[in-house]
Amino acid sequence: MAIVKYMAGKELTPEERGRIRLELAEAAKKPYTYDPDCPLLTEEQLLEFKPVHFATEEERRASFKEAGVVNPDIKIDLKEPVIG
Repeated sequence: MAIVKYMAGKELTPEERGRIRLELAEAAKKPYTYDPDCPLLTEEQLLEFKPVHFATEEERRASFKEAGVVNPDIKIDLKEPVIG
């Protein structure tokens, strides 16, 4: 399957859209090929996924603390570039 690139400001022609739809339909019919580096997830693993969009910073901090991925007491300002 070819790599399809979209250039901002350039619309696809009807022929390009039709070709891409056909390629996607053909790709959807191909059987799954097992990849030991990326095995399929079980139903139980899929149920463990949680959305990462939270309404407040407090909810994000609580989620990070619960997951143990960062120290929730450290303030991170993503607006400033990190130079190191």
